[in-house]
Amino acid sequence: MNTKIFFLLLIFVFTAFGSERIVSLSPSITEIIYGLHRGYELVGTSAYSLYPKEAQKVPVIGGYENQKLEKIIALSPTLIVGQSFNQNTLQKLHTFGIKTLMLHLTTLQNIQHSIKKLGTTLQAEKEAKKLNANITNAITNAPKAKHPHSVMIVYGLKEDLRNGIYIAGHNIFFDDIIKVCGDTNAYTSQTTNQPVLSYENVIALNPQQIIILHSHATEPNVNEEKALKNWYALPTNAAKNKRISIIDEDYLHIPSQRVSLTIQRLCREMNN
Repeated sequence: MNTKIFFLLLIFVFTAFGSERIVSLSPSITEIIYGLHRGYELVGTSAYSLYPKEAQKVPVIGGYENQKLEKIIALSPTLIVGQSFNQNTLQKLHTFGIKTLMLHLTTLQNIQHSIKKLGTTLQAEKEAKKLNANITNAITNAPKAKHPHSVMIVYGLKEDLRNGIYIAGHNIFFDDIIKVCGDTNAYTSQTTNQPVLSYENVIALNPQQIIILHSHATEPNVNEEKALKNWYALPTNAAKNKRISIIDEDYLHIPSQRVSLTIQRLCREMNN
């Protein structure tokens, strides 16, 4: 055999067996894979996988609820990585003999555990350790409250507050961050991690501060001035003390290694 051909075949064999063909079922997992420097192994991602920019070039296999099994299988993946809400999809794909991995990305603790777990799976332990160190440093160095108060974190900005207000409850990383910052969650019930409240419920809870997580990408047509005016019309301590604010950062809703940025941003907002 020609020596050149032999070496080309050798390179092909090492490439074929040394790399995974990964499909990510959520934007958070896509971000973590790139953070582990394994983005080149991604062959499919879910909708809204916007970070980093390279992820936008990877074929999309569907959104949160309409993932196309045919599209996924056609990509010949060797590993499918999803979150707990992807359990049904992962089980179906497992029956086709494809390796699957389910991660829990709800609290700060299991975000770090999942980064470590995925790093081990992809033989990227060193990279995973660095990502987790950044999160740990953000927790350690977060600005702490000099005057602890109750905080309500709201998902999404609406002009009409009569149709349900989604907020951060307990056993979710936003609740963890409130505690890291030295404050308390205005929502005290332990029943759910993402409750839906009426504006009457908000008035009854009477938070001392309200932080609204807005996204121009998903809510481009909201009139911020009008929406904020409606929030200030509710008789709460937050309105009385002029402590209602809107934050628009692309990483806020994503439980990936960029949660370190979310910790820093929210702690500044709570304790400035």
